[in-house]
Amino acid sequence: MSRSGAGVACGGAAYVVWGAFPLYWPLLEPAGAVEILAHRIVWSALFMSLAVLALRRGARLRALVTDRRRLALLAVAAVVITVNWGGYIWGVNNGRVVEASLGYFINPLVTVLMGVLLLGERLRPRQWVALGMAALAVLVLTIDYGHPPWLALMLAFSFGTYGLAKKKADTGAIESLAVETALLAPFAGAYLGWLVATGAGQFGAQGPAHALLFATTGIVTAVPLVLFGAAATRVSMVGLGLLQYLAPILQFALGVFWFGEDMPAGRWVGFGLVWLALALFTAEMVSHRRRQLALTAGASAV
Repeated sequence: MSRSGAGVACGGAAYVVWGAFPLYWPLLEPAGAVEILAHRIVWSALFMSLAVLALRRGARLRALVTDRRRLALLAVAAVVITVNWGGYIWGVNNGRVVEASLGYFINPLVTVLMGVLLLGERLRPRQWVALGMAALAVLVLTIDYGHPPWLALMLAFSFGTYGLAKKKADTGAIESLAVETALLAPFAGAYLGWLVATGAGQFGAQGPAHALLFATTGIVTAVPLVLFGAAATRVSMVGLGLLQYLAPILQFALGVFWFGEDMPAGRWVGFGLVWLALALFTAEMVSHRRRQLALTAGASAV
């Protein structure tokens, strides 16, 4: 298999795992979303510590934690990814898989909007049109739901903020997640300890198989991240941009066809507008990339 083919396979596998999460989190019930989140943090911290040791990233990790600027950025990333993880788990386990998928459909557009508002980036005309269509979609869905799609917006903006903080930190995926989960683990561990002390925790209460599932939360967090890291070095940004739609497509399909969530006409219209916005945004991104490559090739030939 070629290098790019291996990258596509790794990226596809990562997004398929993320897309299948709606099938995984309900397995941990009757634990609530906060307890599941706490276990995910603690087990991820443990798994990432082992990964750092196995991959011999200790020197990089030490350099990272002594850099105050990067450490502060990763602390911000840790807070917003906690909000994102917790919101997603709550949404999946409360029959809102479709709305959760919407958050990841609109995430690329939210990321672009944040670049304009926070980084002073300039948008091309068709990108503005795509953002306008997405705003119209949110309005249509607000009318359909009877309230703004808060879960989707929270997931999109929290993940967009997470990506921005990670971009500014500019460090390896393994080391950064190890730091993020290590920062969160004391709080998550204290909460789990409180659950044990009060007899309210579900770890071990449903048998050893259920307890083992809690332990796998670290694996399902880290494995797709490692796969994504492998893809990022082998696939173009355009390729990664196209692959990222796999996860919300799978989540949406599971919400509608597996969990049987309601999709009235207004909701289909809203999602249709989002998909049109994404199609326009993606087509513009691909054509812009091709123009840039053509200009580069032309300059090299001169």
